[in-house]
Amino acid sequence: MLNLFGSQRRLCDGISRRELLRVGGLGMFGFGLNDYLAARRTSQVLPTSGVSVQRPVRFGQAKACILIFLYGSPPQHETFDPKPDAPEEVRGEIGSIPSAVPGLRICELLPRTARIMDQVTVVRSMTHPYPEHGVAYAVSGIPTYTPELETRPRDGRHWPYIGSVVDYLAARQARGALPPVPRNVALPWMLNSKTDLLVNAGPFAAFLGQAHDPLWTDFTGPGTRIVPRYTDGQRRDFHDPFGGTLPSGRFTLSADSRLRDDMPVERLNLRQSLLGQFEHARRRFDAGTRRADAAPLAMDRHRERAYSLLTSNAVHQALDIGREAPALRERYGMTLFGQSCLAARRLVEAGSKFVTVFWDGYGQFANCAWDTHNNHFTRLKEYLLPGFDLAYPALIDDLRQRGLLDETLVLCISEHGRTPQIDRRPRGAGRHHWSRVYSAVFAGGGIARGRIVGSSDRLGGDVQATPVSPKDILATSFHLLGIDAHTMVPDALGRPLPIAGDGEVRPEMLG
Repeated sequence: MLNLFGSQRRLCDGISRRELLRVGGLGMFGFGLNDYLAARRTSQVLPTSGVSVQRPVRFGQAKACILIFLYGSPPQHETFDPKPDAPEEVRGEIGSIPSAVPGLRICELLPRTARIMDQVTVVRSMTHPYPEHGVAYAVSGIPTYTPELETRPRDGRHWPYIGSVVDYLAARQARGALPPVPRNVALPWMLNSKTDLLVNAGPFAAFLGQAHDPLWTDFTGPGTRIVPRYTDGQRRDFHDPFGGTLPSGRFTLSADSRLRDDMPVERLNLRQSLLGQFEHARRRFDAGTRRADAAPLAMDRHRERAYSLLTSNAVHQALDIGREAPALRERYGMTLFGQSCLAARRLVEAGSKFVTVFWDGYGQFANCAWDTHNNHFTRLKEYLLPGFDLAYPALIDDLRQRGLLDETLVLCISEHGRTPQIDRRPRGAGRHHWSRVYSAVFAGGGIARGRIVGSSDRLGGDVQATPVSPKDILATSFHLLGIDAHTMVPDALGRPLPIAGDGEVRPEMLG
């Protein structure tokens, strides 16, 4: 286990405290402790103990993972946990339908999804104590959450994103061998970068180092539909590509991630990605500003190998959804969410280990995407549910038909759920933040098929049976990906931290 023992002592892998502090000074180049150790060809994985532990079933069945994140949080009542017998102020105006699983009813506006419910597991008892937009809490092992952290992606208190952990551990195991395409990719763009506020925290590598941030894409297609308004006070309408886009739309490596000389430091820190870091480091080296004690030659070679990976044709070809048949693209839905799910399948097929698809906000941050404080029913009916009902079942069917579903874990999660009581005061009504109980859906990679895990009470307001936390989802996902859920990694000070926080593998979810 990695620990600090004082200024003159050495860590168990032979690194002194003084050397550790010197490595910390490489931050200006985008280097982290993990990068330095990688150049030294050492492992940073910290075993929890020397005791052999019998693992539950399906360990390592998933070779890859697609994480679908519905930002803003969908309502459990109008998705996977309708309450047809509840009072109207809870039940709402959208009904339910039977699914391919006997006894499992879901929202009536998800007919295609209903037909593939025998391929998935629904967890109806997700719960945690933070009814806020805590993306970071949902996708990392961080034990507590404050809204302040959500607006500070590079805050030192953050823990690493699940995709970054997967990338980090795979890179250590590969010992320098490059994958055909980057292991950790996120679509369609850096989270919240197309709204009127700053980038959100959560999908970043934190103390593992920015080299393990997701490789972000961008999308060139225009929005073709003005989607229902987010708020009563909205000053303009938006042609939101999540509502519709053109077949000519394409994914590229993000132009926003390239560093500009006139970019303020705060914005630069938010926008830095792998490509930007490499270009910045290269300029500094070429200008002759590298200090003799700041960047060992081995690290430069390490970055050059990664740079070569990112600039190869493989990732560009995987992102080229234009290579797919028009009929298949239409089956996913000619929306940004649908085309992102298709690109995710292509990336996994090409060899990516962890691909994230965000249904993100566009134009305006307030009440964006699935955050239906206002205009709840109109947005669900005309914008959100139809797009989801095309893309999600198309992805599951496509993976299954290609023989990829059994080895591809598909997570569909969000920050929290929404209130059981409908608020009729806003235009179009609204449901507000609610984390005491909500739903999520999972498929492939060792997940059980046609199963319901847990339940909520008759109003969909509290867990009735089998509470499941976001940390349990992390632990279960790591397990299916062949990673011990209790693995420790060192933070910036060398303290061992568990990759899934206090989460536990949930055998109820496993097939």
